[in-house]
Amino acid sequence: MELNEALAQLAGLQKKLYAYDTARGALTLDAATVAPKGTAEGRGIVLGVLAGEEHRLFASSETGELLDLLWDRKDQLDQLHRRQVEELRRSYVQRKRIPAQEYMEYTQLVNQAEDLWLRAKEHSDFQLFRPALERLVAFSIKFAGYYDPAKAPYDALLGEYERGVDMAYLDGFFAALRERLVPLIRAIGEKEPPDDAFLHRHYPVEAQRRFSDYLMEVLELDRSHCAIGETEHPFTENFNNKDVRITTHYYEDDLASSMYSVIHEGGHAKYELNVADEVQYTCLAGGSSMGVHESQSRFYENLIGRSLPFIQAIFPQMREFFPEQLADVTAEQFYRAVNRVRPSLIRIDADELTYCLHVMVRYEIEKQLIGGTLEVKDIPETWNRLYKEYLGVEVPDDRQGCLQDSHWAGGSFGYFPSYALGSAYGAQMLKNMEGEMDVWGPVSRGDLSPVSAWLKDKVHRFGCLLEPAQVVDNACGKFDPAVFAGYLEKKYTELYDL
Repeated sequence: MELNEALAQLAGLQKKLYAYDTARGALTLDAATVAPKGTAEGRGIVLGVLAGEEHRLFASSETGELLDLLWDRKDQLDQLHRRQVEELRRSYVQRKRIPAQEYMEYTQLVNQAEDLWLRAKEHSDFQLFRPALERLVAFSIKFAGYYDPAKAPYDALLGEYERGVDMAYLDGFFAALRERLVPLIRAIGEKEPPDDAFLHRHYPVEAQRRFSDYLMEVLELDRSHCAIGETEHPFTENFNNKDVRITTHYYEDDLASSMYSVIHEGGHAKYELNVADEVQYTCLAGGSSMGVHESQSRFYENLIGRSLPFIQAIFPQMREFFPEQLADVTAEQFYRAVNRVRPSLIRIDADELTYCLHVMVRYEIEKQLIGGTLEVKDIPETWNRLYKEYLGVEVPDDRQGCLQDSHWAGGSFGYFPSYALGSAYGAQMLKNMEGEMDVWGPVSRGDLSPVSAWLKDKVHRFGCLLEPAQVVDNACGKFDPAVFAGYLEKKYTELYDL
């Protein structure tokens, strides 16, 4: 086969794979946002058929032969095509090991589990979700063996979200953070907390929706390419760099919750919308890893969104959206309120300082679940015990405890550490950014374009063209978690006058 013919087949294969993934994503987005509650069964059938067809296409001997042929001629390929073949061959080896029937069953199970999780959370009843979760854990352990049989199962799953990261690395990473952050949290606990009662006044949903539209404008999210919806647990669905959807959840007694979920998901959207055109509709589209992806969401949410210059810039407009609720509040008071350190129950609403402790709870549970030393039935008790040990809070019910996140319903075991890694990556990116340009002058004027341009150049445009470690090195230099700990110590020592 001529090289040009093989490359044409490669492009055709990837567009078909993209079509299957887009169909799955559209159904998932619909299910989470506007689909009626009782529609899971039919959707599960469709998703199962799509998964089976996609598996047959990708795991076929013809695909393997095409990838082998191109890899044999890799010296004749440009960087773009060589990288595509490299990534596809890695995925092909994994997928080939998974029986088609298992892949279809797993896809249908995830659809069912997400529906059961919603009902279980609504009724705060873990037992409704437990049977599906037990099957998901069993599938994840089995799939880990397919992914990399030489590794411990949880290490194999971690590698699917952050290549090169394993339990040994994360144990050291989290231990280093605990050593620096726990004493700081304790010291802050002895100080008088800032007043944040005004965040829990009545904020009508319609006004919050208009405020979300404004925040998307500030983030420079082109509404012709990025829409916002409402769902139980905020997430971002990426179709391509011209079509990204974000979601949020509004609480009339909690302004900050949706505000920062919009900025967080907006950070994910910024990444996807800025990936280069040349990698679209290929396996290289999208973020390079979940840790890198979360670095962008956490960057906009916390490093920018919870900064004093940003809040001072948008506060006059906030008062226009909420004139009565914020009439007696200053930008400085708002800044202190949204940075209040308070060990809490809900991860997505946690302050920047205690957030990693929420991630550590999930990491410890996942390690034990996938390692076979914890049974699913014991998750609520273990969760509640760890929250008391790590954060000093009592968990009142499953809804505010082990049912609060959607990740396990989606089979995403190994994802949670990416949030902590991303936070640490982001802090080091900010440090480098400040060394190269004026960050806070434009931000104080509500202009995020210089920040976004820097991130696009260092991170976004590459998609998966570079390995995750290369992207991190490109934006951070040699990664050092101590930079993140130092950033938090400086910020909160000043905030609490320690």
